[in-house]
Amino acid sequence: MRRSCFPKCRLTRIMGWFQIVLGGLVIIVSLSSLIKFYNAGFFLQNEDICRHFYGVKDAYEGFDLMALSDRVGEVLNKLESLQGKLELAVQRMEKNKELLDKATITRLEHKKYLEEEVIRPLYKAHIALRQIRLPKLEGVRNSTMKEDPLINNFVIEEIRKYITPKENRVGKVNIYGTERIFNTIGHACVLFKKELEQYMDYDIGSYCNDDWNLAQKLILNGCDPLPRRRCLTRASKVYQKPYPINESLWKLPDDRNVRWGNYLCRNFQCLSSKNPKRGYSKCTGCFELDKEKLKWVTNSSLPIDFLITDVLAIKPGEIRIGLDFGVGTGTFAARMRERNVTVISTALNLGAPFNEMIALRGLLPLYVALNQRLPFFDNTMDLIHTAGFLDGWIDLLLMDFILFDWDRILRPGGLLWIDRFFCNKKDLDDFMYMFLQFRYKKHKWAISPKSKDEVYISALLEKPPRAI
Repeated sequence: MRRSCFPKCRLTRIMGWFQIVLGGLVIIVSLSSLIKFYNAGFFLQNEDICRHFYGVKDAYEGFDLMALSDRVGEVLNKLESLQGKLELAVQRMEKNKELLDKATITRLEHKKYLEEEVIRPLYKAHIALRQIRLPKLEGVRNSTMKEDPLINNFVIEEIRKYITPKENRVGKVNIYGTERIFNTIGHACVLFKKELEQYMDYDIGSYCNDDWNLAQKLILNGCDPLPRRRCLTRASKVYQKPYPINESLWKLPDDRNVRWGNYLCRNFQCLSSKNPKRGYSKCTGCFELDKEKLKWVTNSSLPIDFLITDVLAIKPGEIRIGLDFGVGTGTFAARMRERNVTVISTALNLGAPFNEMIALRGLLPLYVALNQRLPFFDNTMDLIHTAGFLDGWIDLLLMDFILFDWDRILRPGGLLWIDRFFCNKKDLDDFMYMFLQFRYKKHKWAISPKSKDEVYISALLEKPPRAI
């Protein structure tokens, strides 16, 4: 009986010692922090010290002390949580002494418990304490910004490593003319800290989680650009060779080439507009290529429907590259490809695999949201086409920024094709001003009723030359 009790009593003693060690660690951290603040003079009314700390604005400009305070608080909360878990475990052992005497625990189970419940949390708290970054007075060469203010907002080590500025190894200015490389993340990432830390919590070199939908949620909420990750992206386990280009444009791709785990449907046939549980509402019928074939090439009774041949005839031989900004499966780009025009299609996976569909058709998808500046240089695009995405729901100020960004990348003489934009009748004047404020030349302009209260607008506008 004494022999069987020995391992349990020993475990209880170990747990008790861990509580004492953790309590001591918390006291030591607190005392060391107070001593540092005392030595720095924060508890003394010394004018020289105040001038020393608060007169050097360049060193502390942009440094987020609130973030630092929050980070220290998170570390202390981790230690407190770990101590609480250990105390609770000891209390349960005390209540169940009789069961502990009868139960047997292997050394492997004991080892696993210590690793998962004690060592790992202690390690994370230890790393988090070591990674607290303070600004340096001396700076880095010519830079006056001593520390990135975002670093202390995050606990996950990978995020902190990513956003830490990377100095050039040679110690000189690089080909970009800078001394350091700054990896960027969207400012709204701070507001979605929990989701971003979940996204960046992985084992380096292993497979990433199947969490593209989490990434898209972050992008749509302004956490864009997202940080890069050092894990291997997942793909379908039964991925098949895509169809040749002469077949892929107008043939549904192989179902096995898509990861369907985060969609309601499990194949392309399920995405038919006839299925009420298809999982998406925008661009209904986009996955029915027989219907898609008719767009922009067959005459319509509505004056708002322009034909590709008529549009290209306005600028014969001049339209070579373009952007299709909307929601779709790449049909506009497919039709333009048949006429030797390269079109990039923006896409988000809003309930269906729009990006995969475009790529498997042999076309170029651009995974970008409304809140991002387009990654193209000024005056480079021959054509911008938009359909089914910018509608009357959009805020006027946001639309103003988007239209000016389109104007930036559209070359002089380039065409802006507004295709079936719709809005409420009472808002028509506001949106007409938005489209006409740039003084583009009007090649085509049509307004047609959509319903009792809504109207369609289609327009083909040419950017004028600006000799400045």
